[in-house]
Amino acid sequence: MSPTDKNKVVEERKELIKEVLDTYPEKARKKRAKHLNVHEEGKSDCGVKSNIKSIPGVMTARGCAYAGSKGVVWGPIKDMIHISHGPVGCGYWSWSGRRNYYIGTTGIDTFGTMHFTSDFQERDIVFGGDKKLLKMIKEIDELFPLNNGISVQSECPIGLIGDDIEAVARKGSKEIGKPIIPVRCEGFRGVSQSLGHHIANDTIRDWVFPKADKAAKDGTLGYEPGPYDVAIIGDYNIGGDAWSSRILLEEIGLRVVAQWSGDGTFNELMVTPKVKMNLVHCYRSMNYITRHMEETYGIPWMEYNFFGPTKIAESLRAIASKFDEKIQENAEKVIAKYQPTVDAILAKYGTRLDGKTVALMVGGLRPRHVVPAFTDLGIKLVSTGYEFAHNDDYKRTTHYIENGTIVYDDVTAYEFEEFVKALKPDIVGAGIKEKYVFQKMGLPFRQMHSWDYSELGY
Repeated sequence: MSPTDKNKVVEERKELIKEVLDTYPEKARKKRAKHLNVHEEGKSDCGVKSNIKSIPGVMTARGCAYAGSKGVVWGPIKDMIHISHGPVGCGYWSWSGRRNYYIGTTGIDTFGTMHFTSDFQERDIVFGGDKKLLKMIKEIDELFPLNNGISVQSECPIGLIGDDIEAVARKGSKEIGKPIIPVRCEGFRGVSQSLGHHIANDTIRDWVFPKADKAAKDGTLGYEPGPYDVAIIGDYNIGGDAWSSRILLEEIGLRVVAQWSGDGTFNELMVTPKVKMNLVHCYRSMNYITRHMEETYGIPWMEYNFFGPTKIAESLRAIASKFDEKIQENAEKVIAKYQPTVDAILAKYGTRLDGKTVALMVGGLRPRHVVPAFTDLGIKLVSTGYEFAHNDDYKRTTHYIENGTIVYDDVTAYEFEEFVKALKPDIVGAGIKEKYVFQKMGLPFRQMHSWDYSELGY
């Protein structure tokens, strides 16, 4: 595309943004204008504001801090019981919300899809729920003796009435002899689920790692470090993708000793400060704890992208380069092993998909990480954006997108629909809240949050 044509595309899409914003009242229009932009080649950021409160009255796809902690970081840890501390509504929402696949016997030694709530009533709001929480902890341990710990995920009322969940956690831990982690992730904190990730990371730092350090010092950690030990950080095994990553990493000769936190265990959190490298899948949700481990334990970390054959090969080589020649040679063998499979898929679908277009709006890492997978199939990205990204996420996005791509932060339902109507993508990738809107518009849709095995039906 010539420079003139590139500039024309940018100007046309900037005009589209202006037309979409013109529907809003002046105040809302000015605020939302900061969150929408067109990427121009050569620029180091996407030019959008992020991590700012949503405008009241618009339909946002964001979740809350409780969702970030319970639904993402702590919830998938399978051998712990996670109490939704507060009214039943939020607790029920969190029950089996995503396919965080795990191996184990539910209700015996794994509890990922089970629902535990303190079920606050009016009396608890007035008189406090500390006693109720302690009683619940004892009952849980009696009913499910093979649990390896409990987390207390605070809902909004807990922070408002001032329950001392930390004191209850210390007392309960002494009584049942297991770790109890209090998490101040009340939904009203911050602007989205992103702060919930950060808070959850901080509780691991403050409540888990001190136990790990003590266990390592007195010889009770029960773990012998190896030269190729790594941890998968920020993969929640949604649909089993952490398993796929683990297969590839172990095939090149690395030993995956921890998964954070899909199909993960409390003990895996404990041994992670002894690994040789942290491999980060979802940067947004787990960069806090990996930075802490780098500063405190000297453990290096790096991001990887296992979406699409191009990035899988690139990531395997980058990871292998941090280890010895044996691992590097194995990486090349593994890439060569799967190349025929890749070639067959591209031969079958490439000609049918070449030139097609996709519009994305997802959380976490997918608005950028899945782009190369579409590119491998010949599908071109026309727009992308995040629900709860920060500025550093958008800087990373510039490495994946082309000139003229519309970029949106916390896009509203109205904006997203209007962009799709104008850009006419061949497929839309977003979340469950958007799925049926676009299917009713006659567009193929792929659920990119929890994955979607229900086909692309109209």
